[in-house]
Amino acid sequence: MKPSVLWSFFLGLDVLIFDRLHKYFQVDMAGWTGGEVIEVAPFFDYTLVWNTGISYGLMGGMTPEMLLLIMGLAMVALAWWWVKEDSLLTRIGIALAIGGALSNAIDRVVYGAVADFFSLSFFPYVFNIADMAITTGVIALIIDVLRPRPEPESKS
Repeated sequence: MKPSVLWSFFLGLDVLIFDRLHKYFQVDMAGWTGGEVIEVAPFFDYTLVWNTGISYGLMGGMTPEMLLLIMGLAMVALAWWWVKEDSLLTRIGIALAIGGALSNAIDRVVYGAVADFFSLSFFPYVFNIADMAITTGVIALIIDVLRPRPEPESKS
């Protein structure tokens, strides 16, 4: 097994575990139900908002079953790409996206919506650790796709 498979797998697993623990602590242990706000800085609030869409509230008008189906298909496609890919950066990006998406999907099953906590005054969405991992993963994928590749040597 290639080292990039193990590194990326454990990174995605870490995202899943860290996000699940954060949400468990705030919702299940601390008893937050939504609307609680702690002002951390003038530009940053720590709050609980229930998101019925996908990342950053996208597709909020769809039924929960349709959202789970779309997320499931996306995760299967990403997992296939992850298995077939050789690039470490691509595998890391995919693992971050899958770990975050899986945690948000678990929220839908457990809570009926995704628990989002981080609100920046200059950003229109409230987000969570899983959303940050998904976004970071997508950025890693874009960087990997756009970076120059060495030309294969031609056989003469």
